[in-house]
Amino acid sequence: MRRPVSRRGFLATTAATLTLPAVAKPDEPKAKDDPVAFFVVGDTHFLADKDDPAKLDKRSGPVCDRLVDVLNKLPGADIPKEAGGGKVLPPRGVIHAGDCIDTGDKANTKMQETEWAAFADTYGLTGKDGKLKVPVYEVHGNHDSPRGDGLAVKKIIERNKTRPGVTSVSKNGLHYSWDWGGVHFVNLGIVVGQAADVKRKRRYAPLDSLDFLVSDLKEKVGTSGKPVVITQHVDMLRYAQPLPVDDKKAEGMEWDPADVKGYHDALKGYRVAAIFYGHTHARNVYRWDGTNKAAKEGIPTFNVDNSSHYNSKPQAFFYVEVRAGEVTVREYATADAWEKGAWTPQVWTAKPAG
Repeated sequence: MRRPVSRRGFLATTAATLTLPAVAKPDEPKAKDDPVAFFVVGDTHFLADKDDPAKLDKRSGPVCDRLVDVLNKLPGADIPKEAGGGKVLPPRGVIHAGDCIDTGDKANTKMQETEWAAFADTYGLTGKDGKLKVPVYEVHGNHDSPRGDGLAVKKIIERNKTRPGVTSVSKNGLHYSWDWGGVHFVNLGIVVGQAADVKRKRRYAPLDSLDFLVSDLKEKVGTSGKPVVITQHVDMLRYAQPLPVDDKKAEGMEWDPADVKGYHDALKGYRVAAIFYGHTHARNVYRWDGTNKAAKEGIPTFNVDNSSHYNSKPQAFFYVEVRAGEVTVREYATADAWEKGAWTPQVWTAKPAG
């Protein structure tokens, strides 16, 4: 995978007005060897007005709405040659890499209620009950519920009971998996953990996501060789540190290094087509071999930029295709909070690891 170019420099000269075809239906039957297309967004940070918590902050609602307008219009659009060419295929859905709302880590529950209501109204669930015209598959981030006991986590658990296509849900109802065509997808929340042999407190509660991943891959993928796509919120490289790590240091980290190692170990023997995450508010593309540095060999890994943050003009999301054992990822971006948008002039293509 090639190194990224400057997104902001590109957008300054090549942004184009959005005049794109309408969305195609996401639920049309597809053969298992057909390409599986979807979008990945992250860090939408729906924000309520601090002075009037029953309303959205005036910076937040418009940019979040415009992002969904773009997602709805892109299917069928031409992709320029510098971004790989072709057309945007009908997407199976949108994967959301977390931080759906902004104040889930704060004490103001009224703001959280307003923010989550806006998220649910904008994204819906099934593609027929919100502004988004395809189903959505979200995980929670640190701004949603860092300890796993907040409104956003409770809402995701409730949504998983009727989320389209879900084939497996964790015992606590939070983590889940599904298949699109011949590809298996697993959504694992804020971080993946917790390693059973390390008892110290975690800064962000993993909520048994590692146990679910291990059991789900064994049951739903096994030795089939089926490509796997995984989404969590927090980035890995900063926390993939050599063990042992002392308890005090580890407890201050967003992701315990023992859990990061457990995560990588759990993926051995499976054909992982991609890992997606958000959190950093920047795009990063690399292969992960379990260490804290980008590698030449390993799991194709894609860090999606903030997609509709209220305090940022530059935003971006990924358009992804998985076909014939290969993942292709492109980025669509804006320099002005989705008043206009354009394709980043490059494409990342990789074979699954494993």
